Amino acid sequence: MDYIDRMIAVRIDADDTQEELGRILDISRAQWTKYETRTHEMSIQTFVKFCQHYGVSADYILGLGRDMDWPRG
Repeated sequence: MDYIDRMIAVRIDADDTQEELGRILDISRAQWTKYETRTHEMSIQTFVKFCQHYGVSADYILGLGRDMDWPRG
């Protein structure tokens, strides 16, 4: 599962449509569809808004494990 799959799962789990999410993120449904179909890359600002709206960490969406040793030195 990649980060887009996780974002789709979070949206669906919240019972939000692409159109609803587009309104929340201030983008069109068509633009969000392009992200979900992997035809366009989303901006970091959109990614952050998504995480904030759903209360999920960027680490979770990106698939970074909790067992990672941070910071690396």
